[in-house]
Amino acid sequence: MPDSAAASRALLAGASGLVGSFLLERLLASDLYSHVDAWVRHELPREHPKLHVEVIDFERLAERRVAAEDVYCCLGTTIRQAGSKDAFRRVDFDYPLALARAAAHDGARRFFVVSALGADPRSALLYSRMKGEMEEAVRRAGVPKIYVFRPSLLDGPRREFRLGERLAQLAGNAVSPLLLGRLARYRPIHADAVAAAMLAAAERDLPAGTFECEQIRALAGG
Repeated sequence: MPDSAAASRALLAGASGLVGSFLLERLLASDLYSHVDAWVRHELPREHPKLHVEVIDFERLAERRVAAEDVYCCLGTTIRQAGSKDAFRRVDFDYPLALARAAAHDGARRFFVVSALGADPRSALLYSRMKGEMEEAVRRAGVPKIYVFRPSLLDGPRREFRLGERLAQLAGNAVSPLLLGRLARYRPIHADAVAAAMLAAAERDLPAGTFECEQIRALAGG
């Protein structure tokens, strides 16, 4: 574990999302951090002695100051939820990149970001291609240590009901026992397992890199 004085403050962007909501609770419970800043679009009904919540304009991320050693990015959406390809790109590419650049500018030493299984800047699939492009751009932003997490289909309680994702979750859970060996990475994974893996990487001060779904499960403890 890194020196507690060197990693006493964390910043979480996307604390109201599926992974972010679980990660927020884990950050608050961790002895690694004495302060946790949460940047959100809307008020967050959560109070804690460590927690400072700030409602911000994500379109102006480049103007923000990052007063944290560790930055966690759990921002993400879908084209349907965003409403257009351009809006989807803003949330899944522009915002994480702006956050990474702000973190680098203000001296953050570690950046943890949620991507997706199959992320590839050369993919024919828009979602996978966008995630891959985001990964490449974030790695060039200048933060010394970049951690990329590529979960498969996320399972867990969502604030909004998404019929397509719910049906995919049900189908994925049904066939999950049949996905063995290298196919195991395609099993749905609970959002809290992703959150646990992100914090475990920080607490163990693991080497920076990309964590595929099976590595996420191992870090989360199962």
